[in-house]
Amino acid sequence: MQKEISKKKIVVKDLNLFYGEFHALKAINMDIYEGEVTALIGPSGCGKSTFLKTLNRMNDLVEHVRVTGSITLDGNEILSDVDVVALRKRVGMVFQKPNPFPMSIYDNVAYGPRIHGIKKKSQLDEIVEKSLRAAALWDEVSDRLSKSALGISGGQQQRLCIARTLATEPEVLLMDEPTSALDPISTSKIEELCETLKKNYTIVIVTHNMQQAGRISDRTAFFLLGELVEYDLTERIFHRPRNEKTERYITGRFG
Repeated sequence: MQKEISKKKIVVKDLNLFYGEFHALKAINMDIYEGEVTALIGPSGCGKSTFLKTLNRMNDLVEHVRVTGSITLDGNEILSDVDVVALRKRVGMVFQKPNPFPMSIYDNVAYGPRIHGIKKKSQLDEIVEKSLRAAALWDEVSDRLSKSALGISGGQQQRLCIARTLATEPEVLLMDEPTSALDPISTSKIEELCETLKKNYTIVIVTHNMQQAGRISDRTAFFLLGELVEYDLTERIFHRPRNEKTERYITGRFG
């Protein structure tokens, strides 16, 4: 699974995040590598999703948030003066619950490209097909693109949301527990999709499912109480963790 030489896509240095007085992320240092799946694991409320949302400035939307430290994307700082819309185009996000827009399957995928100025139908047709194929959904919905996205199954809706994110051609894909609301078959399809997508995208995924992290990720980060306890190649984290807290969490003896 692991490449010999991996390029650092995102570099996080001494990242702290505060919700008002609450210190939610504490001095996080982490390198995220291009073309890999990085899993974030840890108990509920430990900072995984908060960390994920710092990577495309989604925390800007929360009141009384203060962030210090540095996050660079391809060497460029994203926490200071940056076009947040352009950043979120490069760093897309898929949420826990499928959240298709109440419009057609086609219009869901074409939504982002249209916002970014693409109006030509032939171009949109091409983007919609390419994105749905990349999300392994084209064969299932190609004959009903004009139908409501709310009429397809939950698993299909989640893959549609992935296609919608891919349509704006991001470089990084953030996934916040993308399979937690799905059945095992749909979960398996999303996991297979991650394996395919990492050839073209850098993926960071929050998961509560230990087996899932073990199956699909190249590296795993274990968060606890806002701290990054351990970060390493997934195989090492699961089989030879250096920190006793990591071992206790992974073996289910935690708490």
